[in-house]
Amino acid sequence: MDYLVNINWNKVTPCLVFLVLELVLEFSECASQAEVNKHLELGRDFLARGQLSDALTHYHAAVEGDPHNYLTYFKRGTVYYALGKAKFALQDFTKVLEMKSDFTSARLQRANVYLKLAQYVEAKEDYLQVTYADPYNQEAISQFHRIDEYIEELRLVEAYYRGGDFRAAAELATSLLEVSPWSAQLRQLRAECYIAMNDLFSAVSDIRSVNRLQQDSTDGYFRLATLLYRLGHVSDALKEIRECLKLDPEHKKCFPFYKKVKKIDKLLLDCEEKSESRDFLGCIESANKVLRSEDEVTLVVFEARKWLCSCSVKEEQYTDALSQCNQALELQRDARVLCDKADALLGLDMFDDAIHTFKEALEIEEGLQRAKDGLSRAQKLQKQSEQRDYYKILGVKRTASKQEITKAYRKAAQKWHPDNYQGDEKKIAEKKFIDIAAAKEVLTDPEKRAQFDSGTDPLDPDSQRGQGGPFHSPFHHFQHGSPFQFKFHFN
Repeated sequence: MDYLVNINWNKVTPCLVFLVLELVLEFSECASQAEVNKHLELGRDFLARGQLSDALTHYHAAVEGDPHNYLTYFKRGTVYYALGKAKFALQDFTKVLEMKSDFTSARLQRANVYLKLAQYVEAKEDYLQVTYADPYNQEAISQFHRIDEYIEELRLVEAYYRGGDFRAAAELATSLLEVSPWSAQLRQLRAECYIAMNDLFSAVSDIRSVNRLQQDSTDGYFRLATLLYRLGHVSDALKEIRECLKLDPEHKKCFPFYKKVKKIDKLLLDCEEKSESRDFLGCIESANKVLRSEDEVTLVVFEARKWLCSCSVKEEQYTDALSQCNQALELQRDARVLCDKADALLGLDMFDDAIHTFKEALEIEEGLQRAKDGLSRAQKLQKQSEQRDYYKILGVKRTASKQEITKAYRKAAQKWHPDNYQGDEKKIAEKKFIDIAAAKEVLTDPEKRAQFDSGTDPLDPDSQRGQGGPFHSPFHHFQHGSPFQFKFHFN
């Protein structure tokens, strides 16, 4: 419209002014309508390809460009309906009917939204109006005749709940939710039934759905966080309680609960990190801090006991580990905790009990490889217990380094060197010295040590024959006594 700039407006008559303004408005309206049509066309194309979010964007633009066109509201409402956004679909279909009350398709769609929301009275009225306008509309006729049945079932759900028959209420609510999946009321009621039946996992699923249906609900986030915490899912609980604080940073329930959950979550993460870095004493310390902060929520206490069990085993505090594992198992039967308990029993040389415990773990989780491997190892160690235990001979832990093993060997070899003894004591010393030398050979050789740790003695001829390999013991000349003096250097 640059040509308008050069007009001398002082010489223009009023009639000409009106004529020019009318031309400008007509041009603007044409341009605007062209843009609206373009958005409608793009929206239709995206809708056909199933790209609902993109379609919605263009229908938004079409509504803004032409807010008096009922068809643009209807098309946008249809996309909202497909996306499950009941609130906005309802608003658009209602707007259409305000602009064109005889638009039957919009009324039918609104009735369907009401039905999915379990607003059965409103749905019944809309279905009735559709049948007046279109007596052969089978969808409207069918749903109209079933509405009273849904209303009665909803009353029964509420009556069962009030009467404490939570199972019956939950089952009937489940049936109704197939018809009315967008009903926050029904999902909330079923969640309360699940909580009453101590089915917290199912309750969590329903509360999540309620929060999606009722956005920006601080009470919903708080309820979900407390349920997750009771289930021992501390990190998930922390995530949900933060959503509550985003809406209300000073919420009287969410804020104190957030501080508690944040502390517990940090301590449990410390347990995991310290265990992975082999700081088992640090892991034990963090787990004990959890127990000092939380002694009521069973599954949170279980998480702490589980870490105490696991890290105590790895620290080779087998007696303490056995106690912690048993306390954890009293709270919840868990296959991995049973494996930790079995490892503690192996550390205490309680082979029969360890074998039984690994089998119990496999009864809970049949495919658990750790339990399968543990059972095989326990059975080998039980057989091996009748033979030499090289770790005990040198007095070192199973986690001892090569340097620690060599140091222990030197100390033991100096003590039991046969040259230091006479008579019968010399024979005892010879036996011990052979065992000490054998222990050093096995435990300082990575391959032989791995064999021994798996339950096979690499210096046992019977064991080697069982594996089909030749056996050459470096101590065969000591088996029936030795006619010469021992002269060893401890390097």
